[in-house]
Amino acid sequence: MPPSPPVPEPSTDPRDVEPQATEPTTIERARRLTDAVTRLRRALRSSIRTEYPWESLPMAQVELLQTLAAAPLRVGELAARQRLAPNTVSGLVGKLLDAGFVDRQADPGDRRTARIALTPAGRRQLDDWQRAHERRIAGALDTLSAADRDAVMQALPALENLARALADPPA
Repeated sequence: MPPSPPVPEPSTDPRDVEPQATEPTTIERARRLTDAVTRLRRALRSSIRTEYPWESLPMAQVELLQTLAAAPLRVGELAARQRLAPNTVSGLVGKLLDAGFVDRQADPGDRRTARIALTPAGRRQLDDWQRAHERRIAGALDTLSAADRDAVMQALPALENLARALADPPA
């Protein structure tokens, strides 16, 4: 019986190794999540304005109203919480003052400064904005399969944790 041919040694050259499916990198995952969040925000913003034409507040103003819903704050405190320049926040506050959604109150701790507070009209506007978004998202969720709805809801705690991590990065 003739001898069998020798079995070649496995190659150690990386060019000879067949590519295998790999897990996405953290950057690839972040890119995908960034894209999804951006598309969600854009879709929500445009659909709300189409379905609810009264909704004309820019998101930056809505975010200020949301922050003020907890307690009145000075412009500098608002700027720090929103991570915006104080002059940007002053401009946004001016527009909200003109609309009657906020007012200035004397700061009991420092009479030289004022705190910005939500007015009843501002609270109504914020509540209307929140309800409109809730209805829009509920309607969109109803169009998903039960499995997709469940996946979205199961992801919420992790997304909330991610939001906190982005808001309060480690020192």
